[in-house]
Amino acid sequence: MKNLILIAMITFLGFSAQAQTKKNKNLKYTTEVNGNCEQCKKRIEKAAFSVPGVKSATWDISSHQLAVILNEEKSSPEDLNKAVAKVGHDTKDVKATEADYENLHSCCKYVRE
Repeated sequence: MKNLILIAMITFLGFSAQAQTKKNKNLKYTTEVNGNCEQCKKRIEKAAFSVPGVKSATWDISSHQLAVILNEEKSSPEDLNKAVAKVGHDTKDVKATEADYENLHSCCKYVRE
């Protein structure tokens, strides 16, 4: 009888742990990305789409907001921020390296904080 109770408890705990790790397949994520122009927009959106699981990516020039829908089973918001920073654009959470920033076209160089 004790073994039956133990098996039932282990099974229950296994199911509850599995339910807590479920990832969102359509996470709506918005972050601020520094940039200036249409060329920046194309570069930022291209970098976002290079991340596995990104379904939609739109960067607004005036507000500097990147709105993305991504599948968390394939990538995370951190992966997205790193990809955008790698092409030279600072995000709210990840800053581009100096070398990546310097590779930007002169019209795309924004004032860094």
